[in-house]
Amino acid sequence: MSRFPSAEHLAAWAGVAPGNYESAGKTLSTNTRKGNRSLRTILVQAAHALAHTKTYLAAQFRRISGRRGKKRAAVAVAHSILTIAYHLISRQEPYKDLGADYFDKQRPESVKKRLGFALRKAWLSS
Repeated sequence: MSRFPSAEHLAAWAGVAPGNYESAGKTLSTNTRKGNRSLRTILVQAAHALAHTKTYLAAQFRRISGRRGKKRAAVAVAHSILTIAYHLISRQEPYKDLGADYFDKQRPESVKKRLGFALRKAWLSS
């Protein structure tokens, strides 16, 4: 991994880096970079496959796809996969999944009550 100084450089080379096209203070939509076509294709396919599992990356896919759409969510999860792989290889560590409920645990209880989590949870259990 010495060829890439950071995970961001690797993501840019692979073509899954987030865009930064901005004009007059507005962030505008654009396509991803060309990058390494085969690696990008494999990463996006893996992201679509992960969407059907019960993992942290699947939860991330569901959160983003609700707002941005499935294709953009797949590119975002592909970026996360590549970033995770970079850090695992550079640190020589095994992968440890954070779990599908990671994002729910991060919210404070006051926010959960305001959003109606307690009501929805009671309604689903009955």
